[in-house]
Amino acid sequence: MPKAIKHLQAVVREIDEPLPGVKRLVLADQDGWRLPAFRPGAHIDLHLANGLVRTYSLCNDPADCRRYVVAIKREEQGRGGSRHIHDELCAGQVIGVSVPRSGLELSSTGMNIFVAGGIGVTPFVSAILTLEREGKSNYQLHWASMGEPSLIDMLEPAVNGGRVHLYNTLEVSPPDIRSIVEGSGPDAKAFCCGPTGMLDAFESAVAEWPESRKHVERFTAPKLAPTPNAQPYSVVLAKSGREMEVRPEVGLLATLEAMDADISVSCAGGICGACRTRWTEGPPIHHDRVLSAEERAHEVIVCVAECAGPRLVLDI
Repeated sequence: MPKAIKHLQAVVREIDEPLPGVKRLVLADQDGWRLPAFRPGAHIDLHLANGLVRTYSLCNDPADCRRYVVAIKREEQGRGGSRHIHDELCAGQVIGVSVPRSGLELSSTGMNIFVAGGIGVTPFVSAILTLEREGKSNYQLHWASMGEPSLIDMLEPAVNGGRVHLYNTLEVSPPDIRSIVEGSGPDAKAFCCGPTGMLDAFESAVAEWPESRKHVERFTAPKLAPTPNAQPYSVVLAKSGREMEVRPEVGLLATLEAMDADISVSCAGGICGACRTRWTEGPPIHHDRVLSAEERAHEVIVCVAECAGPRLVLDI
């Protein structure tokens, strides 16, 4: 049986800089073919030089299936992916691009409240473009930035429609998230992506909301506290039958890498979903911020997972 396609080769058709420190890439199939479809708010992994894999949100309308658009802020203190893109990636280069995954479940009957900080707007741009194309106005974007917003040219119809609220925090206070979400109605959904302080305020404001009505996207993974009295277990790769002991001080991810398992890793902190893998025996101990309760019944984010039993069997 042939392996499922996990990533494809795409050419960097265009690179521009809508704001200093932010690069926007347009990626396309080398021969002009349609690219795999994606949902609003979906992510892709870019396979860069030196084995770097980094995850970014798709910013274009999902109906625009002949290109992928991503925007990357240069992070001097990051892990090297954004610096490579800003300093070395050029139009015309070919890079590996994963099949898109995940996405946002938008409310069709209630309001959709998007709260973003700076480049954290990226997962919401494709959602807003989708709603605008469908003639829907049941959303608000509250977007804080230190100075001019970076991708405002992509949201012109939404801005003209009065559905985008901008907060230049060099001049005004950041958005009052609690006031924004209160009174939004029982069918409303709220989404947030931005710096840690904004995410903390958002999670506090929607703490009593059911999980199905709130969604957080993080730039950086929170530190994972060690599990007390963790015990060794075996990990089995179902397709090859290979097996290895996972010691607590080593962890699952390092063990899988030692086994040369067929997985992609980007954040290594349970927030991007690049390494989501089906499991058939366990059960895993889930520490990610990606999977729903239903998805955890058959999938696991291996970069942060452990196992509650003596054996974890992965479908790889």
